[in-house]
Amino acid sequence: MPITNEEREYLKFLGENIIKIRKKNNLKQEELSDLLDIDDGSLRRIESGRTNPTTITLLRIANVLKISIKEIFDLKKDI
Repeated sequence: MPITNEEREYLKFLGENIIKIRKKNNLKQEELSDLLDIDDGSLRRIESGRTNPTTITLLRIANVLKISIKEIFDLKKDI
């Protein structure tokens, strides 16, 4: 089933939160993808909201960035 516009926007905001947190940690996209042991293209798709990351991938991102997984989903908080 195709995703709705609302779901697409949610993925975009999720990716933007990951970018903000990554930059706050002074990490480049390639550095984070290396720490996650994923292809940098995969991280680009997550951060741009073009893919729906798995829960495990989000947990790994949170662990590497030393945050709670809840912070990734906090769409109202300015990180």
